[in-house]
Amino acid sequence: MRILDSPPPAWLYRRRRLLLDVLLFAVVAAPVGYAEVSPPYTRYTLPLLVGKLLLLGVAVVTTRRQPLVALVLAVLGSVVDGNFVFAIPVFSYLAGRRSATVGPAIMVFVLTTAGGTALNLGLLGTGAATWFLLASVLLFAAVFPWLVGRYRRQQQELADAGRRHVEALTREERGAAERIRLRERARIAGEMHDSLGHDLSLIALRAAALEVAADLDDRHRAAAGELRASVSAATERLHEIIGVLREEGGASVRPSGETVADLVDGAREAGMAVRLDAAPAVADLPAMTGHAAHRVVREALTNAARYAPGASVDVRLARDGDRVEVSVVNGVPPAGPLPAPTSQGSGLLALAERVRLAGGTLDAGPGDDGGFAVRAALPVSGPPLEAIDLVGSELGLAARPSGGRPGPVERPVDAERRLHDARRRVRRSLLVALVAPVGFALVLSLVYYPVATAGTVLDRATFDQMRVGTARSELNGLPRRQLERPTVADRADCEYYTDGNFPLAQPTWRLCFTDGRLASKEWIA
Repeated sequence: MRILDSPPPAWLYRRRRLLLDVLLFAVVAAPVGYAEVSPPYTRYTLPLLVGKLLLLGVAVVTTRRQPLVALVLAVLGSVVDGNFVFAIPVFSYLAGRRSATVGPAIMVFVLTTAGGTALNLGLLGTGAATWFLLASVLLFAAVFPWLVGRYRRQQQELADAGRRHVEALTREERGAAERIRLRERARIAGEMHDSLGHDLSLIALRAAALEVAADLDDRHRAAAGELRASVSAATERLHEIIGVLREEGGASVRPSGETVADLVDGAREAGMAVRLDAAPAVADLPAMTGHAAHRVVREALTNAARYAPGASVDVRLARDGDRVEVSVVNGVPPAGPLPAPTSQGSGLLALAERVRLAGGTLDAGPGDDGGFAVRAALPVSGPPLEAIDLVGSELGLAARPSGGRPGPVERPVDAERRLHDARRRVRRSLLVALVAPVGFALVLSLVYYPVATAGTVLDRATFDQMRVGTARSELNGLPRRQLERPTVADRADCEYYTDGNFPLAQPTWRLCFTDGRLASKEWIA
């Protein structure tokens, strides 16, 4: 028996989780705390710092059970303090690593994008360039780390699936070898017990009959007694060998086509007084039930021949509803039982196991009249499911999981399918992690570009035709909308336009006016 290493205690696991959470809090709180403790200070600095740290603490606590909630808290914190943006990639990665499904994460990203767009463009009135910058931050600080975490999670699932696949293959190989070994041992034990044991018992019976014959001289009578004793000793040694070979759940083998009637006829030929009473309804029984009935009769006749020579034996098979009653009763031997080696009762123990596996019950013991009775009740419909499951478990086809409850062991084909699915998910996650940021960036550009360029494009031909000193109202082809100033330090009386460069629509032309007239025009490198 292989002794498995015991798992670490629960307190050690909780301590490790606590240390990791404290380290996580320190990492995400460092940028926020550093910004708040740096001068200048106001009377609201301390309350704001406490509130922000509490928000980060709640996010760290919830990231194990609700990682998406922690990500949302970090995004909401970035509305108040831009330093929360350093915590977004961390919580986003953990959300991808710890979330089992994709749908809720996609919903969070969609709602965050829609809410941020409405807040910046609608309520706060930020420009398109600022909106594009914030959307890019969301893409590379939230979506991309989530994809990386998702990829790492599926890599772990792939490793687990590979391990289970190897375990299933190893278990299947061991189970196949064990089944072959048990089947061969059971076949050998069954053949020795069913064939040799029965035949040796009949030989001992014939020798006993010869020993008590009236017309036999003393010398031959002594030889017959020695023959009977030798056969009895050989039979007992045979039972000892069978006890070594026999395994629980092993199925015995009977001669092909042999019936209970054939058993009775063979016993009669050997000199036993056997009477058979078999109802026609029991002629056609299920295979396992028929084997069990045959085994009960054989074992009982063998015991009667060994321990009650000369006694009459009644064999009865009757059907009672959905059950078959098998009984073999022998009377008291006329001259008393012959001396024989002490039996260990292995035949009856094995017989009881065979009847149990067939779904029946066995009762064997001495009768009131001094004889011996073996009675079995077997189901007509075959063994119940519980018995079949028990046979499978004894042959290594089922096992108990770590929880202690019986359950099916994963088959190699199922483990291989699980491994194949895990590999496919990893490949798909890797492809998404590489392609999705590019796709999202392209979508953002396609959304941002028409918004940024609408009414702000000034072509080069129109720019070249403009003359310094011309009144602004007389400039032909001047766009109806200006771009935002690139920096605050630029002149307030200058206007900026783009030539439509994709995808950012950066300022290309600068027109400066003095007293309503064009004072200068420049191309911005």
